[in-house]
Amino acid sequence: MDIKKINDDISVSPQISPADVEAIAAAGYRSIMCNRPDGEGADQPTFEEIEVKAKALGLSVQYLPIVSGKVQDSDADAFGKAMRELPGPVFAYCRTGTRSATLWSLSQASKLTPAEILSATKAAGYDMAGVVRRIVNGGKTPTDEGDAKFDVVVVGGGAAGIAVSASLRSRLPHLNIAILDPADIHYYQPGWTMVGGGVFEAQTTARTMGSLIPNGVHWIKAAVAAFEPENNAVILDGCRVVKYDRLIVCPGLKLDWHKVDGLVETLGKNGVTSNYRYDLAPYTWELVKGLKGGRALFTQPPMPIKCAGAPQKAMYLSGDHWFKNGRLKDIDIQFMNAGGVLFGVKDYVPALEEYVKKYDATLNFFHNLIAVDGKAKTATFKVAKPDTEATEVTVEFDMMHVCPPQTAPDFIRVSPLADAAGWVDVDQNTLRHKTYDNVWSLGDVMNAPNAKTAAAARMQAPIVAENVAADIRGGSPVAVYNGYGSCPLTVERGKIVLAEFGYGGTLLPSFPKWLLDGTKPTRAAWILKEQILPPVYWKAMLRGKEWLAKPEHVSANS
Repeated sequence: MDIKKINDDISVSPQISPADVEAIAAAGYRSIMCNRPDGEGADQPTFEEIEVKAKALGLSVQYLPIVSGKVQDSDADAFGKAMRELPGPVFAYCRTGTRSATLWSLSQASKLTPAEILSATKAAGYDMAGVVRRIVNGGKTPTDEGDAKFDVVVVGGGAAGIAVSASLRSRLPHLNIAILDPADIHYYQPGWTMVGGGVFEAQTTARTMGSLIPNGVHWIKAAVAAFEPENNAVILDGCRVVKYDRLIVCPGLKLDWHKVDGLVETLGKNGVTSNYRYDLAPYTWELVKGLKGGRALFTQPPMPIKCAGAPQKAMYLSGDHWFKNGRLKDIDIQFMNAGGVLFGVKDYVPALEEYVKKYDATLNFFHNLIAVDGKAKTATFKVAKPDTEATEVTVEFDMMHVCPPQTAPDFIRVSPLADAAGWVDVDQNTLRHKTYDNVWSLGDVMNAPNAKTAAAARMQAPIVAENVAADIRGGSPVAVYNGYGSCPLTVERGKIVLAEFGYGGTLLPSFPKWLLDGTKPTRAAWILKEQILPPVYWKAMLRGKEWLAKPEHVSANS
C-alpha cells in the first residue's frame, strides 16, 4: 500500500485490498472513498469487499466511481460534497491515485490558490498539468479560452522583463511582444539601500509601469496562474489563456516574510525594518537617525537572496552615520548571518573586514532568524554551525534590519519549468530552458549559479534577446553568459567596494584598475552608484541601450 498524503484532510493511493483496510484504520483515517469503478482490472477487488471490511472496523465509506480520464465538473462537486460530509481524515483511492488527486484538486479550486493545489499534489507525486486550466477556473471546465497569441511572451515587468523586451525589440522591431505583469508601479530596487541610508528619497525609485513598457510592446496587466509549456500557453488568473511562439520567464523572487514567525506583525514598528520593501526603507533611516544607544541587529537569511550584499550594506551605512555622529561607542552592532562567510568572493573580504572593525560590529555566522517578538524586542535565531547540534538563541534588540527569506514565486515552483529546488531550469551559458527549447529565463528566478542582482539582469537581457533573435532567424544560440554580477557595497557614505564577479567567483571588473579598483573602497564607485547607475537604469537598460552589456558571442570553435 502506497499512501500519498495531500494534506491533513485527505490522502490518496493506488488500488487497495481488503487486507489493507486495517492498516488504514490504524493510521487514523476515519473514511474510505473509492473513485475506481468495479471491474476495471482483472485483479481488482470489488468496492463491496472493501466496504465490508471498513464497516467492520467502524470506518465510513463512499463509492464515487469515475471513468479514467473523464472527470466531469459534477464529479468534482460530488467529491467536494463527500469531503464535507465524511468524517475526516479521508482515504481515497483509484487505480493509481491520480483520479482521486484530480477530484480533490478540482473540488478545492474555489477555496485554495492554484499554486497551493499544485504544490500539494506535486508533493504527493501527482502532476495536475492536464487540469490546470480547470483549477485556475475555479474547478470548472472553461467554456471560452479567449486566446491571445504573441510571437514572444515575457512573464514579469521588472528590471529583467522590461530590459529584455526592449533589447529584443531593438533587434527585431516587427516582433509582437507581450509583457505579463499585474503591478502598477515599477521600482528601482537597488536604490532602496540608499533610501535606508538617507541618501535617496523613496519616490525617486518608483515610476509607473505604463511609462516604462517599451513602445510597441503589449502590456497585459494580469498575474500568471500556471504554465502549459507543452501547449505553448500561459494561464492567467481568471483562466484567460495567452499563447506564444517563445516564452521568456523573469518574474523576480518572492519575499517570504511569513517564514519568520511574528515578523509580519511587527514590520514597520517596534524598531523592526527592512530595505527590501519600498515602504519600509524610509523607516530604516528614521531608526538610524533616532538610535542613541543600544543594540542594532542586521540579519541575513540562507542563500539564495537577491543582492546578497544588501543586508551588510544597511549595516555599514548605519554604522557610518553613528560613527560620524559620535554614537558608535554606545551602540552594539551585531550582524546575524545564516551563512558562514561575510561575502562569497574572497577578494573583497579584506576591505569589508576593515569596516567591520571600524564600526566594531560583531559577526555571528550560522545564525538564521526564525522568530521575532516586536513588543518584547527580542529575536530568536537557529544556530546551526557545522558538525555541531543546532541550538536556538534569543537576542534583545533596540533596532533590527531584516532581510527576509526568499524563494521563487509559487506559480514558478509548482510549474513544469522548475527544477527540483523550484527555480526555472536553464542552461547557465545560453539561459535557454533545458527541456523546452522555446523557453528562456533571466533575472532572479532562474537556476544559473550567479549572484541575483540588477547588474546581472542588465547583462543577461541582451544575451537572452540575442539568443531569442537567433532562434527566430533559424539559428543556434550565439551569445553566452559568464555569470556576471555586481554588488556595490556601500561601506560608508561616499565610498563603495565595487564587487564585480562571474561564475566561480572570477573577478570581472568593468574598469581598468588604475581607474577603479573594485577591491578597495573608492569615491569613484560611490559616484557610479549614486549618480551614474540610476539614469543608466531608467534611460539605457530599460530602453534596450546596452551600455557595458554587449553580449559575448560563442566562438566559432566552441
